[in-house]
This record gives sequence, C-alpha cells and structure tokens, in this order.
Amino acid sequence: MAGTTAIEWTETTWNPVTGCSKITPGCDRCYAERMAERFRGVPGHHFEQGFSVILREKRLNQPLQWRRPRRVFVNSMSDLFHKSVHNGFIDSVFETMERAKQHTFQLLTKRSGRMRRYVSKRYANCAPAPNIWMGVSVEDRARVCRIRHLQNTPGHVRFLSVEPLLEDLGVLDLSGIHWVIVGGESGPGARKMEESWVVGIRDQCAGAQVPFFFKQWGGRTAKAGGRSLEGRTYEEYPDR
Repeated sequence: MAGTTAIEWTETTWNPVTGCSKITPGCDRCYAERMAERFRGVPGHHFEQGFSVILREKRLNQPLQWRRPRRVFVNSMSDLFHKSVHNGFIDSVFETMERAKQHTFQLLTKRSGRMRRYVSKRYANCAPAPNIWMGVSVEDRARVCRIRHLQNTPGHVRFLSVEPLLEDLGVLDLSGIHWVIVGGESGPGARKMEESWVVGIRDQCAGAQVPFFFKQWGGRTAKAGGRSLEGRTYEEYPDR
C-alpha cells in the first residue's frame, strides 16, 4: 500500500489508514471499496476485513524511510478525517509529514469541516507545514461548500479534486485555491461526464491563474476515454 501508483497527479501512495464509509454521491462507486471488498473474509489477506476502517500504526513512519523526494497521496484507500480516526492518530500522521520535509504530501478529504477544525487548531500559533498540501473533493453543486471550508483552512497549497465530476458546477470561487484536478468516473456503471462541465472549470482556472490538471474522461476503465481535452493534455501543477 505504499510505492508507485497509476494515479496521474501523484507519485506514491501512503495509507496509514485503510477503509472508509459513504457520505455523498461521489462515494457511490468508490474504486477503493470495490478493490478492498473483493478480499473480505480471505484469511491472512491485507483486506481480510474488507473496507472497514483500520488504523495501520506500523505504517506511520514509512515516508521517513524514503530517501528520494516524491509527491505522496495520503490515504488513497481511506479518508484521514473519517469519524473513526481519532485525533491522536491524526496527530501522528501530521508529525510524520512534518518530519519528512523532503516529500510533498497531498492530503485529500471529503470531511472538509473536520479538516478545517483540526488544521486550524494545529497551526493556530505557527505557519502550516509547506510540504503538506490540503485538498477537498467536490463532485456536485451540493458539495461546493467544501471549497469554502478549504479556503478557511491554513495551508501552503490548497487544491480541489473534482472527481468524479457529476454535474456542471457553475461559477466557482477559486480565491485561495492553488490547484484544480478534474476527472470522470471509472469502473462498472460509471456515470458520464460532459465536456462542457470540464471546459467550464478549465476556463475558470485559466481566468483565475490556477493550475489545471485533467486526469481522465473515465468509463468502463480509468483509461477508456483517454486524457485529451479539446486536443491537448493538461498536466499543470502549483509552482510551490
């Protein structure tokens, strides 16, 4: 659960927590749940308990052992701010990230309110660690409120993962946002993403001078629809 990954916008995944639970429509066809539940009940398998939330303490120091600097997606198989993850464990994850200054940690959550409260308290009297990027998922208009939570969260880089994009998000407030990733859903029963929805976000990013990364169109498989938008590939990153 640590090493190279096929996720285009990162280099490595680190999963000190695995397992999660559904809270919004973007969770409906979760790839991580689908992967984990295949092995529920298999004796000795890493996912013997399926997608139940498990705190993996033995993994807490993994990034400290990686010498080569890399972008690290934190909890690709979970959500650090899930209600089953106590603050003491979150403290330990942050302590590792703060110590492993050679890496850039990409922290992504759907529990944006809890992230805002935790991070605001942690960095109440000091600057946030510059190697920890704070991100939220936004899949539809009802979840745009997460952007406001993110804007009120201390962070050197704040980013949006608009995946799976399920509808036109309309006009977005991108003030204080440093990066936007957009992608369509993949896997069985994947919901279709319209090109106009993506173009609308791309154009708003251009107007606000926010780097834009187009991950995929999605479909039956992640690579089914390719990554080209209006004849080109977008792989922009924050210059930080």
